[in-house]
Amino acid sequence: MKMFIHGEERDSRDSAVIEVVNPYNGKLLDTVPAATREDVTECITWAVEGQKTWNQKNIREKSEVLKKFVGLVKEKREDLARLLTMETGKPIGDSYGEVDELCYIFEGSIEVMKHHYGKTMPRGTQPGYDTDLQVTVYEPRGVIVCIIPFNFPLALWAYKSGPALMAGNSIITKPASVNPLSVMTVCKLLAKAGVPADACQCVTGSGSKVGDWLVDDSRIAQVNMTGSVQAGLSIAKTAAKYLTDYKFELGGNDPFIVLEDADMDLAVREAVDRTRNAGQCCSGSKRFIIHNSRKEEFVRRLIDEVLEKVVMGDPLEAGTTMGTLVSEEAAKGVEQEIAHTVAQGAKLIYGGERKGAAIKPAVLVDVTKEMDIARDMEVFGPVYPIIGFDTVEEAIEIAESTDYGLGSGVITNDLKKAMKVVSALRAGHVAVNGAGSFRAVELPFGGGKKNSGNSRECLSSVLEEVMQVKSIVFRYAMEEV
Repeated sequence: MKMFIHGEERDSRDSAVIEVVNPYNGKLLDTVPAATREDVTECITWAVEGQKTWNQKNIREKSEVLKKFVGLVKEKREDLARLLTMETGKPIGDSYGEVDELCYIFEGSIEVMKHHYGKTMPRGTQPGYDTDLQVTVYEPRGVIVCIIPFNFPLALWAYKSGPALMAGNSIITKPASVNPLSVMTVCKLLAKAGVPADACQCVTGSGSKVGDWLVDDSRIAQVNMTGSVQAGLSIAKTAAKYLTDYKFELGGNDPFIVLEDADMDLAVREAVDRTRNAGQCCSGSKRFIIHNSRKEEFVRRLIDEVLEKVVMGDPLEAGTTMGTLVSEEAAKGVEQEIAHTVAQGAKLIYGGERKGAAIKPAVLVDVTKEMDIARDMEVFGPVYPIIGFDTVEEAIEIAESTDYGLGSGVITNDLKKAMKVVSALRAGHVAVNGAGSFRAVELPFGGGKKNSGNSRECLSSVLEEVMQVKSIVFRYAMEEV
C-alpha cells in the first residue's frame, strides 16, 4: 500500500519499504513506503495549502463531507475490520467495534462543532472600556500532525482527526509502522468523500525518523500523539525549537484496587479488562492491588472464572476472545518482563507461555511494591501482577508509587473509602467499581498527570485543543447604545 501525498498514492523517493506482517500466522500482508525527509517536507508544504482550502468551507459543508466519509466507512465495515484484525492480531469482534467507534467519533465531532460557541465579555467591569464590544471566536490552528499508535489505530486516529478536520485544520497522519494499513485506507476515504486531498495526507515510516521530521518544521501548528514517554520527550524537545503546540497521551501503569469490603463478583468480572486487546491498552489495569484478606479468593476466581474461559486462536474466527500481540517481538518483550519479575522474587502460578506473537494470560503472585512491575515497568501484555495490602493508606501508597497517572480503578461498597482513594490518586480518571480502562467518548480522557501526558481527548472538550481563541474588540461600538 502506498502513501497518500498531494492526492497521489506514492512510494518513497528512495523506494525503501517496510513489511507489514500478520502477527497470527507470520505471513506478509503488504509493504508500505519508508518516507524520506524530502517526502515529509513536501507533504507539509501541501498541507499548508490544503488547510486554507478546507477552511474555506463552512460548518455545514464540512459536516456533509464528513457524513459522506462515515457512510463510506460503514460500507467498508467488513473489509476494514478484517484488515484491522489481520494486521493487529485482535479478535474480529473487537475490530468491528473499533470501526463502529470511528464512525461514532466522527459523527460526534460533527455535532460538537455545531455548538462550539465564542463569548461576549460583560460591559462595565473595568474602567475605560465601557463602550467597547469585546468578543471571542474560535479558529483552526493550521496543520496538525496525528501520530497514531498500534493498539487501537482506527479509534485513536478518529479521536485526533475528526475534531481537527471539523475545526478547519488540515491533518497529516503518521500511522504505526507495524500495522498502518487500516489507517492508510481510511485516510484515502476522506479524500474520496470530499476532503481536499492536501488536507488529509498520510505518510509512513518509523517514528524515530518520520515522526521527528514532521515535528521539525515551523509550519506545523500542533502534534497530537499517543505513544511512549520516550517518544513524547523526543517530540517535545524538537517542538520547543518552534514553540509548536503538542498534545500527548503517553501510557500508564494503572492500579486496580480491591478493598476488603469489595463485591468479588464485580471485581473478577472487571478484571477481564486485562485480556482486552491482549493487554495492549494504555489505560488497562496493570497492577492488581488486592486486600490481603481477599487476595487468595481473587486469584482463584480470576483463574477459574476468567482466564480459563479465554479462547485463544485465529483472530478471524468469531469464537476467539483474545488474539495475539501486535508482533512476535512485542510478545518476546512481555515474556522477558515476566521473567524479570520472577527473578525479582515473584511466582508465576498461571500462564505466561508464548507461541509466536501469542502469549497466554499470566498471573504473578508474591509481587511486592518494590518490584519494577509494581512501579514504572508498563507491561503491554496480558499479565496480572498481584500485590497485597492491609490498609487503604497502603493501597494508595502502592498505587501512587509510579511516574504514570493515566487511569485507575477501585472496587468497594464503602463510599467514604472510595472517595478517599479517588481524592488521593493523581490520575486522569478514576473508575469506582470499575477497571481503569473505562473510556467514554464524551468524557475527558488522558494523562493530565505525571508522565502520562497532557491531552484530555474527548468530544466534550477536544475542540479547545484543536482550535485557538481570537479576541476581537470593537472600540466605542456601544457609545450610542
